[in-house]
Amino acid sequence: MNKNVFLIASVAVAMLVSLLAFADSVELEFSYTGEPVSTEDLLQGTDKTDGWLMYGGNYNNWRYSPLDGINKENVNKLTPVWMFQTGLTGQLSGSPIVADGVMYISAPYNNLWALDARTGEVIWHFEHDMPSDVILCCGPANRGVAIKDDLLFMATLDAKLLAIQRSNGEVAWTAKLEDYKKGYSGTSSPLIVGDMVVTGIAGGEYGARGFVDAYDTDTGKMLWRRYTVPSEGEKGVETWAGDSWKTGGGPTWAIGTYDPQSNTLYWPVGNPSPDWNGDVREGDNLYTNSVLALEPETGEMKWYFQFTPHDMWDYDATNGLVIDDIVVDGKTVRALMQPNRNGYVYVLDATTGAYIKAFQYTDRLTWSTGLDGDGRPQVNPEAIPKAGAAGDPVCPGLSGGHNGSWSYSYSKSSQLMYVPSVESCMGVFKEDMVYIQGIPFWGGGPSTPETDDGSSYGILAAIDPVAGEVKWKYRSEYPFVGGALATAGGVVFSGDQEGYAFALDDATGDELWKFQTGSSIRSQPITWQIDGTQYVAIGSGMGGLVPGLSGAPEKGTNGNTLLVFAVPETKTKWFWQ
Repeated sequence: MNKNVFLIASVAVAMLVSLLAFADSVELEFSYTGEPVSTEDLLQGTDKTDGWLMYGGNYNNWRYSPLDGINKENVNKLTPVWMFQTGLTGQLSGSPIVADGVMYISAPYNNLWALDARTGEVIWHFEHDMPSDVILCCGPANRGVAIKDDLLFMATLDAKLLAIQRSNGEVAWTAKLEDYKKGYSGTSSPLIVGDMVVTGIAGGEYGARGFVDAYDTDTGKMLWRRYTVPSEGEKGVETWAGDSWKTGGGPTWAIGTYDPQSNTLYWPVGNPSPDWNGDVREGDNLYTNSVLALEPETGEMKWYFQFTPHDMWDYDATNGLVIDDIVVDGKTVRALMQPNRNGYVYVLDATTGAYIKAFQYTDRLTWSTGLDGDGRPQVNPEAIPKAGAAGDPVCPGLSGGHNGSWSYSYSKSSQLMYVPSVESCMGVFKEDMVYIQGIPFWGGGPSTPETDDGSSYGILAAIDPVAGEVKWKYRSEYPFVGGALATAGGVVFSGDQEGYAFALDDATGDELWKFQTGSSIRSQPITWQIDGTQYVAIGSGMGGLVPGLSGAPEKGTNGNTLLVFAVPETKTKWFWQ
């Protein structure tokens, strides 16, 4: 890797003309003010419209903005304002942070840039030095940083947590999460709760025992750790045969959700290990494929709900969790909702964890024949992995459905979830495997995926969690592997593997705008407003495990670019419109 990479895009003529349209409102000189980001700022979430302060936009994890300057009537005029190229390959899958007119964008291999949010001008660049023998399951991704006061927080591929000065990109403190040689790594954005920075860990494919950690934001001191797989003598260990819990997995590689109203931290948990051979770990394998409701101050568990007991299909439950008050049987309920990788949308009581409802959102679902009254799946015996050759295709495949490596959005305006998903089935088989530290502990695997015959595709589904139905679907030739953003302007932003960033009507799914970015969309779009101008940022850059397993364009190109768009204050019609 080339150190100190400061590559900015060579802007095309169209981009230069576009910038001229903003000449009156864009200040090319930048002054860093460095106002600390307070707890009160974070509690405002996207209601503080001059920035984007956390991965999910707000603590409810909606990825929804009340901004409506870009709307159904004018989104077709959306024009590139600036773009930034990282000079790297690998998936550009992060969700940028914007605060005080500065954008902080992370990129593969734990690179981080501070950019002028108006112009894209580089303020500083940081790259974490890593050992050459880092073990990676699914690509060198980093899905974003967290921000609090004057610090940024980033999890690293060699299983560290860094606090970085906002002003200059220098490291303030470093905490070791675990030994990366065991298969541990950090890939997702941490979450700030009060004066704590909370983070999960990846490593489930290596039999690494998952956990959620909390650290003091000022000092980096560990405050607590919650393991996701119980040990000997702890409640839940009886759901693991013998000592299989020791290599039981349960990764926590996605970001959690915090509810200030109840002071509850919710964290989604991934697959048990080995992935496909459940014979060596008989039982429900708590607390894998679950959501844990935790006390933020101590990490103690309030309750849990397990979506896929004794998982044998790699259905990590690490997809985002959203919270809202909804009406159930005429009563308002504080609900926790998730479109799970297993093909079902779940609605739970956020206070007690009680199961309210679940329903299918994928086009195809064959591993289960339904759910009982408590939400427990009724497993289709034909879908259970068998020794030797893989059986008939199982739906969803191991990528989902929706997948926690990208986001979805929940609109407070429409009260719909907008979920970019994979439609790709695959057969699975099991095999005996001996655990060796740092070696993939799969116990089997998938058959030839549908990508080889072109039958996989993508669906962006508008889901009504109250009615329990899908309102509309927007179909793509290839599975979706990037996130979504909803706004009060009635627009849903996302992107596809053919490189198009696009905007949809949130009520109908009609396509309102699209723009070719040059590479697959794997990022999480955001929006903010400065000096009366609303901006939308979408990252472009293919890579990672999911596209290769589930289906991707043959002519896809590599390279990371962040593009920022706005509606110009002009009646000029651009040549590409």
